[in-house]
Formats: sequence, C-alpha cells, structure tokens
Amino acid sequence: MDDRVREHARTLVDWGARVEAGDEVVMSVSEGAHDLAVAVAAEVGERGATLLSTYDSDEVTRAYLTAHDADFAEPGHELAMFEAADVYLRLGGGRNTAARADVPPERTQAAAKAGEAVREARYDTRWMSTVHPTRSLAQQAGLSYEAYADFVYDAVLRDWEALAEEMARMKALLDGGSEVRLVTEGTDLTMSIDGRTAVNSAASVVYDSHNLPSGEVFTAPYATEGEVSFDVPMTIRGRRVRDVRLTFEDGAVVDHGAAAGEDVIGEILETDAGARRLGELGIGMNRGIDRATDAILFDEKMAGTVHLALGRAYDACLPAGESGNESAVHTDLITDLRDGGRLEVDGEVVLRDGVFRWEEGFEEGEER
Repeated sequence: MDDRVREHARTLVDWGARVEAGDEVVMSVSEGAHDLAVAVAAEVGERGATLLSTYDSDEVTRAYLTAHDADFAEPGHELAMFEAADVYLRLGGGRNTAARADVPPERTQAAAKAGEAVREARYDTRWMSTVHPTRSLAQQAGLSYEAYADFVYDAVLRDWEALAEEMARMKALLDGGSEVRLVTEGTDLTMSIDGRTAVNSAASVVYDSHNLPSGEVFTAPYATEGEVSFDVPMTIRGRRVRDVRLTFEDGAVVDHGAAAGEDVIGEILETDAGARRLGELGIGMNRGIDRATDAILFDEKMAGTVHLALGRAYDACLPAGESGNESAVHTDLITDLRDGGRLEVDGEVVLRDGVFRWEEGFEEGEER
C-alpha cells in the first residue's frame, strides 16, 4: 500500500474527525475506496473506537431510485444509526462518475426530502468527507491515474496548522464585514454578511470543517443582488454543467441560464423555496489545488476561486437560535478570479487576480 494512503487515513482520523477511544464510528466506503478504508479501519482500531462500515455505491443507489415508485418514506433505520454515532467518515471514490445521470430528477428530489432528518442527524456527528484517488476520477479530471494520485495527495497532505493560520485572516475580514461584492466578467454581485460568522475550514471538526481536503473560508450570505457567472465546468447529478448565469433580486434567483446543463440548474431551483437563495459564500485558499478536476470536493477549495451554493446554509455560520436558508439541496457553483476578477469586503479589495491582499504580488487598482 502507498504510504500516502496511510498518511491520508491518519490525517482524516486524527486531525479531521479527532477520533477517540470509545467513539462509535460509521464509515461509508465507496466502490473504489477499499485501500483507504483498510487504512482508516486500522487507525480507528488503534484508537479504541468502535467501527461500523457501510457500502456506498452510486450504481446501487441508481437501481433503488429508478425502481422505486417515488413515494419515499423516512429511512428510520438509517436515522437510528446516525443518532447513535459519534463520528461519520465518508470515503468517496466510485467507479462511474455518471452512474446516476439517468435517474429521474423528481425521484432524486423526493428521496432528498424524505432523508432530511437523516441529513440533520449526520450533521450532528463529527463528520468528515474525503475521497480516494480512482481511475474514474482521474479520467474525469483528464489526468493519468498516477498524476491524479499526486494531485490528490498534494491537496490532502498539507500543513493544516499553517494553512489554518493564514485562513484566519480571511475569516477575520468576513466576520468584521457587512457586505461582499464579487466582480469579474459577466458578474457584479453583492451579498450581505452582517451578523454572520465565517468558518475557517481547515479540514478538522475543531474548525467546524468537514472536508478533506479543505482550504476554504465560508459564510452564509443573504440579501443577494445582481448577476453572477460561473465559469468552472462541473458535473452535477451526473450531467455536465458549464457557464451558468444567475440573476438575483431581493435575495432570490429570478432568472438563470447555462451554456450546458441549464435543465439541471432548473431542476435544482425548483426543489423548494430555499433552493433559489444562497446558503454559502466560499473562498478557496488551498494552493495544493491548482486546476479544476470536475470534483467539487477539490475544485471549490482552489486558491483564487469563489463558490456560491444554492440552498441550505450551515448552522455554524448563523447566530445562536437563528435559522438560515433552509433547503433539501446545497449545490456549489464556482467562478474563477485568477484572471481579471476581484472580491471586495466593505469596498476593500481582499482578492484580486487570484492573489490575496497579504500575499506577495498583490496589486492595488482603480475600482469601478
């Protein structure tokens, strides 16, 4: 086994989920993540925790959803499992990234709504999501398997303490700010962040961060106005999406379009009322991720990019007792600011052309 797989497992268990003796751990294993699952199981066992492994397959899920009559009941047994768990570890890495492309969208939406309580119980655990490099993901990224594995481990095996310190600077700017403006070609969007708390997403539950790799700072915007274009292509619900355009008025999407996948965006927007509003503004800061690979877990963390999510807001960004945007979906879309874009907080440019204000190479400019 590649030593990097073992290091990945240790990072996930120790830095990420902070697994301790006596923890009840649920580990969901995708079809291609066997080696990582073996390494994680060993780490969990060494720490004296209790492990339950489940099998996660998009092909199995497709078979279930397409055969069902779409009158989904709440999965009580799954709910009970997560209510009893302390830690949830999801190891992604399937065999076919488009396995669910032909599932009728209304079934996907119905299943998502039926599983709402399960999602909430899962979010109440010390949950972490990661991915093991597979040939299907390498193919989707347009890389050889060896090059893709190098890419994954460059993103995952970071000095997370040092990155957490750098990202704390962005968190402080967002926490102290009232309004964010995003400007690039086809985009001039403003969002309120007053009263919100940004999350320093440093790949550990200690930071209210749940992805490995991570490397983003995110918050929950509201009162969104203007237009935004997303120029980083991605696959959503098994279908290719490119050059998405959204228009916001009074905080909600009133018009949308896309060069490819416009129907997918339409389906998402029709899920519920919250799907037309933003649940997240995220700023990518992981310089180990230097290219888009059509995998949201990586692409949204790419330094110099910003992503906005339609749908559910995370409670960690909200004042105690306040409910943010609620939805059965949370769909991220990415815009690249590395060539002519900027991000402002209360009128001050904090990111220009992919360079942060505190980094060497940042240049002042005349704003419009």
